[in-house]
Amino acid sequence: MRATRRLAIFLRPYRSWAILAPLLMVLEVTMDLTQPRLLQQIVDQGISQSNMAVVIQTGLLMVGCAVVGMGGGVGCTVFAVLASQGFGTDLRGTLFRKVQSLSFGNLDRLETGKLITRLTNDVSQVTDVVMMLLRVMVRVPLLLVGSLIMAVLTSPRLALLFLVLIPVVSVALLAIISRTYPMFSQVQRRLDQLNTVMQENLAGVRVVKAFARASYEIQRFRRTNDNLMTQNLTAVRTSAVTMPILMLTVNLGVVGAVWIGGAQVKTGGLHVGQLIAFINYLMQTLTSLMTVSMLVLRVSRAEASAERIQEVLDSQPDVQNLPDALTRFAPSGRVAFENVSFSYSRDGQDPVLKNIDFVAEPGQTVALLGATGAGKSSLTSLVPRFYDVTSGRVTIDGVDVRRIDEAALRARIGIALQESVLFSGTIRDNIRYGRPEATDAEVITAAQMAQAHDFISRFPDGYDSVVGQRGVNLSGGQKQRIAIARALLTEPAVLILDDSTSAVDVETEARIQAALAQAGEQHTRLVVAQRISTVLTADKILVLDDGRIVAEGTHDKLLLTSTIYREIYESQMENGAVVHAGE
Repeated sequence: MRATRRLAIFLRPYRSWAILAPLLMVLEVTMDLTQPRLLQQIVDQGISQSNMAVVIQTGLLMVGCAVVGMGGGVGCTVFAVLASQGFGTDLRGTLFRKVQSLSFGNLDRLETGKLITRLTNDVSQVTDVVMMLLRVMVRVPLLLVGSLIMAVLTSPRLALLFLVLIPVVSVALLAIISRTYPMFSQVQRRLDQLNTVMQENLAGVRVVKAFARASYEIQRFRRTNDNLMTQNLTAVRTSAVTMPILMLTVNLGVVGAVWIGGAQVKTGGLHVGQLIAFINYLMQTLTSLMTVSMLVLRVSRAEASAERIQEVLDSQPDVQNLPDALTRFAPSGRVAFENVSFSYSRDGQDPVLKNIDFVAEPGQTVALLGATGAGKSSLTSLVPRFYDVTSGRVTIDGVDVRRIDEAALRARIGIALQESVLFSGTIRDNIRYGRPEATDAEVITAAQMAQAHDFISRFPDGYDSVVGQRGVNLSGGQKQRIAIARALLTEPAVLILDDSTSAVDVETEARIQAALAQAGEQHTRLVVAQRISTVLTADKILVLDDGRIVAEGTHDKLLLTSTIYREIYESQMENGAVVHAGE
């Protein structure tokens, strides 16, 4: 319950409703406890003595109590729903904001599928339990204790049955709960796996269809789905034993009460009305225990979800601002790597970058070339602090990027990636994503530089054309050009193009490079490339191999001095034509 209690802070804004709900439940419980006494009065003073006035008056009183109790129950439900849904909304919002604040390293470890489960199913589990608690956390204890007291007052001798029944129920509940808690934790982990499979399949549906692997994906989903079902069945089957055990205990208690109480009625030691009232209180007591069992089972499942939610809330971003971080930063764009090494693992093992040293002067274009896995994208991700260096430092205008506020730093860096991520909305909205206040003229200028204006203008709605989910109605090259326009619109001091023209034809790429060159010294460019045509005109080319810079210079210089560069060049050039490099 520790994780669930820690989440109770999200109920504070709704404490008025959270207090009203239990108070109204007190009213309903009071009315419920009154009913058996009134029934006893009808039997012993009305029916036994043929006094219809008592029967009618007491019957009307029972109806009135029932109506009042119903009002309390309905009010409790309404306020419990209001409080729990507010709780769930705030918790989900806080969890989403927390995910947004996490660094790439945190997100790599938490994984997309698992985060989706925590934001949806786990939050729903906890929200449902909060609503249940607000309805029964007062009802169950009051009804349990109140019924027990009323049963003792009704017949102290029959009340001795509770000395046998309550321990039996308690032991059974503890045994079942101790077994089901780890099972429900495993259910949530299996649900993580299911969401991961679905997320991968839906995101890569075109690849699945292109390779005719639908049957394989169906089998993969079926296996994961069956694993979830099996674990669910195991947990539910174990918890399902609870109800039969409790019903058996209740029925045995009723049989015992009728047997012993009947003998007392026969000898005159107990009235029939008292026996009926006692049986009612016995049923209420044991029913309360049954409710407790159901509640505890739900809480045990919610606790597993709460721990997973709390894991995210407790996560601290790997990349954090220093207390005295610069919040204002207007660099000219000089980027320097000073003996930088970097590893994705926290212990610094297996570094992907080793002793990187280079400088990109303001306005220069520095190209990064190398085989897949050489460390090119990892290198560029250190400039905007998606990750922090393991050793050494990265500076912009001589300032260590770790001393700059993340938002201030990234506001001066434009990034266009090979996998262009577009959002639902119009093309104009997507280009303005990093600078919503930009004018239409500025949007068009950025699109023209990215060679996107012509194809956008050909759409019936132009810049107001709606982008489908993940840009489904655009080609790969079109999406990349929109992404480049989005990066350019922010007017960055440093522009990072991470293989962002891989889906663009060579002629269009040349026009993009020419447009960027005309921008002069507006920004420094770091260009990750897989093909030679992208880097021919760069001011400086860095050739990476196994995380190290193995050659540095201009195209002409590297042709003479670097074997690796010359091999790449020759493999892509046939009779002066550039051949696309494969990943």
